[in-house]
Amino acid sequence: MLVRVRFVFTPPAEEAAGLLTLPWNEPLETWDDERLVEIRQRGISRHVVRFVSDGGVLYALKAISERLARREYRLLRELGDLGVPAVEVVGIAVDLGPDADAVLVTRFLTFATTYRAVFSSPRGGRSTDKLLDALVELLVRLHLSGFFWGDCSLSNALFRYDAGTLEAYLVDTETSERHPELTRGQREYDIELAVERVYGELLDLEAGDLLPPEIDPLEVAEELERRYNRLWDELTHEELIPLDEQRFRIAERLRRLNELGFGAEEVELVSTPEGSRLKVRTRVAESGDDSRKLFMHTGIDAGENQARRLLNDIASFRAYLEQKERRPVSEIVAASRWLSEVYDPVVAAIPDSLRGRLAPAEVFHEILEHRWFMSEQAGRDVGTTAAARSYFHRVLPQVPETLDEGIGSG
Repeated sequence: MLVRVRFVFTPPAEEAAGLLTLPWNEPLETWDDERLVEIRQRGISRHVVRFVSDGGVLYALKAISERLARREYRLLRELGDLGVPAVEVVGIAVDLGPDADAVLVTRFLTFATTYRAVFSSPRGGRSTDKLLDALVELLVRLHLSGFFWGDCSLSNALFRYDAGTLEAYLVDTETSERHPELTRGQREYDIELAVERVYGELLDLEAGDLLPPEIDPLEVAEELERRYNRLWDELTHEELIPLDEQRFRIAERLRRLNELGFGAEEVELVSTPEGSRLKVRTRVAESGDDSRKLFMHTGIDAGENQARRLLNDIASFRAYLEQKERRPVSEIVAASRWLSEVYDPVVAAIPDSLRGRLAPAEVFHEILEHRWFMSEQAGRDVGTTAAARSYFHRVLPQVPETLDEGIGSG
């Protein structure tokens, strides 16, 4: 009997239309189609997983119950929207028959490797730290986004080499749950499960002589928890800062977040007898998100890194205003005042002879960098005005003239 398959796609998915001609009326494990591909470095799965190449694109197909398929489809879409590293879901095939599983279709993660392949390579032992760091960062990103993984393990992630480091991608969300925010208990339970699963996986490698002899499975598994706690604390801890160091210290904290690949969703200063307590609500940084946000709030067209730095300055300026005026200041109002009181005066102060060498947003970004270095040397916040004056005198004249600067001058 021919099955009329129903495919739920994530738009745009025109390229996956050819998948409709696959033999959906047969169980996935019995398929015999010329588009099937064998993957050498594939992970271990408790479900039937097959790989298909169609139209030059490689897909992973997993047979799973319809309820779980729909749930995993939804969660993977949410992770993609949040910018959390995970496999890209394409769609699900359902209504394949009364006793048949549904099939979840994801785009194959190119250049990915498994933890087993990493450990079995000649440099496997030296990659232990990188594997742990990658898995910990993925778990932290999930927790910051309100995701309880429920099955954190090396098997449920794929890894990509990235300039000498590894980046982990989530590949299985069957046990995951999305919440507005995770409690400490939920996070600790997720970490406990991760430690148990990683320990078991490393024991399996050890039993199969795939684990380098210098690696202790229990020590590595327990190190995962320690690294998670260090990263979580660095991203979310509160700190006391003196009144005269507020803007400098806030900028320093936000700079560190950016270096770790995260951004600030909210900055709050709370007055105490000992000083101001800085609270930063951390979020996962999304590609293009900061540029769009900066343009919407200020009309400034900037690159992503420039935008992130300018938004950080707006956030610290907002916290400064709220502390100074002892009242809440909305994000829109803070951005407007920052534009008129901070950004525009700096841009207007650029000497005529040096205009056009760099875009205004880049000039302001570099002044913030210059201010940070000057403040580091002075041990105090030197302020934007002094930093701009020094930058215009010492740095900007060294920037080569651009082609734009010469247009119309002849």
